[in-house]
Amino acid sequence: MTKNHQTYAFETGVYRPPSEGGSDSLLVRFTRNCPWNHCTFCGMYKHEKFELRPLEEIKQDIDAMARLVHDLKSLSEKNANNRNIDRNAAVILMRRIPELEYHQGFPMLYQWMLSGGKTAFLQDANSLIMKTEPLVAALKYLRETFPSIKRVTSYARSKTLAQKSSETLHRIQKAGLNRLHLGLESGDEAVLKMIKKGATPESHITGGQKAIQAGFQVSEYWMPGVGGKDLWKRHAINTARVLNEINPHYIRSRPFRLWPGTPLSQTAIENMFKPLSPSEQLQELRLTMETLEVSSKVCFDHAGNYWKNRRGGYLFSHSYDGYQFPEEKEQVLALIDEGLQCHGR
Repeated sequence: MTKNHQTYAFETGVYRPPSEGGSDSLLVRFTRNCPWNHCTFCGMYKHEKFELRPLEEIKQDIDAMARLVHDLKSLSEKNANNRNIDRNAAVILMRRIPELEYHQGFPMLYQWMLSGGKTAFLQDANSLIMKTEPLVAALKYLRETFPSIKRVTSYARSKTLAQKSSETLHRIQKAGLNRLHLGLESGDEAVLKMIKKGATPESHITGGQKAIQAGFQVSEYWMPGVGGKDLWKRHAINTARVLNEINPHYIRSRPFRLWPGTPLSQTAIENMFKPLSPSEQLQELRLTMETLEVSSKVCFDHAGNYWKNRRGGYLFSHSYDGYQFPEEKEQVLALIDEGLQCHGR
């Protein structure tokens, strides 16, 4: 590795929510992998150890990103381009430093600059598990280094939020963390135990409510179908009950799919877990939507929401903003009924 390439060295993790990719967020790695990593449906991070990154290491990554941004902007200015960055600047820099072609973070940062540099996502699975002082310091350093950033987002576990004081959460929010993506998966106690989520319906409610009260924008993710044929009805009703208690800003559907090699996949092979058919998932989804009494935006912004309408297109909009409840609740229910006609009841 050349000296110049070392100047641009920073880590970029693999995972981020679709909405953070769609908004071309800057991916900044505060931790490595997942501190829980017991969920039976999940195949992410299974061969990786969780690590807290030291504050100085995070700052070094931010500094390396800042140097790369500076050099790309300088080259663009030399090319008399009035925009922040142009393609020729990236090509010139890659010719000077061929190793950038293999730098995982280079295209991500380049795209972030092209989009206006407005959003950032903290990797990996639960940045809120960091000690408060280094987390606050890292957030402030990120904001100071890149003042163009308007929104900073992170994954977080409900249980982690529930265990933190309201004062601590408010301090983290004031330091510059705006939005949290929470993996609810289910609001049913039996389902949560089956998937080894390490959370209860009560901890989900407490964590979500405390996050909102602290000023965070909250996205809750749930998994239609994760209860299987045996638990689908209670999964649907109790998930809606928990979401009603939280009333998050966003509710995002991530339909359950068996992930080969996961414990739940093996359970299905042994016929101890029976997955729902597409039409059965829609029936469950209808019950969840019927039971929801929220003022949230309900989103189907993931390829897993694959159900088709009568024209052969996607049943739901994959917009990151979704459908505003309760105003568009009847529209969503009507779409589900159309989907049931297409997929068969």
